[in-house]
Amino acid sequence: MDDAKESEIQQESEIQPFEQDEENDIVTQQAAFAYGEPAQNGTGPPKVDTDVEVLHEKVTKQIIKAGHGQKPSKYATCFLHYRAWTESTNHKFEDTWQEQRAVELVIGKEKQQLTGLGIGVSNMKAGERALLHVGWELAYGEEGSFSFPNVPPMADVLYEVELIGFDETGEGKARIDMTVEERIGSADRRRMDGNALFKEEKLEEAMQQYEMAIAYMGDDFMFQLFGKYRDMALDVKNPCHLNMAACLIKLKRFEEAIVQCSIVLTEDENNAKALYRRGKARAELGQTEAARDDFLKARKSAPEDKAIIRELRLLAEHDKAVYQKQKEIYKGIFGPPPVSKPKRTNWLILIWAWLVSLFSRVFKRVTHKAD
Repeated sequence: MDDAKESEIQQESEIQPFEQDEENDIVTQQAAFAYGEPAQNGTGPPKVDTDVEVLHEKVTKQIIKAGHGQKPSKYATCFLHYRAWTESTNHKFEDTWQEQRAVELVIGKEKQQLTGLGIGVSNMKAGERALLHVGWELAYGEEGSFSFPNVPPMADVLYEVELIGFDETGEGKARIDMTVEERIGSADRRRMDGNALFKEEKLEEAMQQYEMAIAYMGDDFMFQLFGKYRDMALDVKNPCHLNMAACLIKLKRFEEAIVQCSIVLTEDENNAKALYRRGKARAELGQTEAARDDFLKARKSAPEDKAIIRELRLLAEHDKAVYQKQKEIYKGIFGPPPVSKPKRTNWLILIWAWLVSLFSRVFKRVTHKAD
């Protein structure tokens, strides 16, 4: 990162050239919602006026945003985001966008309460976003769920679903069935695919791959790891978060970039690259003091780093410019008090006053003599 330029991806991230893994045919989207939450006008399900497609007696679909390519086959490993509401009350009981975690679903091996969701996803293309209506028989059933999520009995469910991408691997394995090495290896392949896309400036597609890699490294998985296995997992997971932050900064999605860097800093509070990128994002948002704190802390770990030194210099120049501007503003408001000009002498008035005084004295003398 020493001679990094913001316009050069290779010098701003862990990205290195890697060959594509031919054994894993990763299908991805080119949509604007590859990472991050789609816009919502309210808390209820979106209003959709497209045609209703009947997928099953109890499952219908309306396309919100079209996808591309093929649909996943049975046992394909799918990565998706969704929101879920009970239809009768419009109560939202799950939101993976809000939780910032993509869900992995193996077609044909989904949980019983997600059967309807699986049918819907199997009829979607990569990048597609759709509204699914699932009858209670293929959702949480006659009894519902009184734990998490909280769903009443016999409740039809509405899903807003986005299929990020899927991995066609024949008899696919769910994450829970993989060994530690398999999960880390699968995540690393997606990271490398993301790196290749990153170099080609395909930022949205790169973020899809990074998000799928991170999905393999969920909190439930990381909590179980210790020693070298945890280090191996972090060596894959943290670069994905950092490279996502680099993508998001280039896309001017600075708040999301800050979130990605902060995730890394919870594991490694002195990570210079995470501090540097978070500082960059904060500076762009005008959070100059927080940005300076990040850059100063990053400089402690990398005292000779030219990029960090440059950003600190830019902040100092910015502060100086702001100070000068404020000085000019306050100078106009609280300028020096006006200097009172000396009044010009009115000689006519002075002469008139002298004459009045003179006549007054003469009159007094004459009066006095007369007395």
